[in-house]
Amino acid sequence: MATYCVLGSFTEQGVRGAKDSPKRAEAFKEMAKKCGVTVKEVYWAQGQYDVVTILEASDDLAVTSLALSAGALGNIRTQTLRLFSAGDMKAIIEKMA
Repeated sequence: MATYCVLGSFTEQGVRGAKDSPKRAEAFKEMAKKCGVTVKEVYWAQGQYDVVTILEASDDLAVTSLALSAGALGNIRTQTLRLFSAGDMKAIIEKMA
């Protein structure tokens, strides 16, 4: 399974409904299951991003499907980062030219 970090920023609509954010996080977890993605952690943050989510999925397609589905609801804009473990990085380095 690959690991991903999704950084989320509330839209104006999302800020207006900020009180519903914990409920939306639970709905996001259900949506993730339907996309074949496991939500490992959800954090609310200060600064440039309002929400940080750690996900696991078998491929980029599943995570992209989830990000588009969540974004289509209009409450959040996302940026997705593929994360690599130390073991992954060792394998990457071994393949370097």
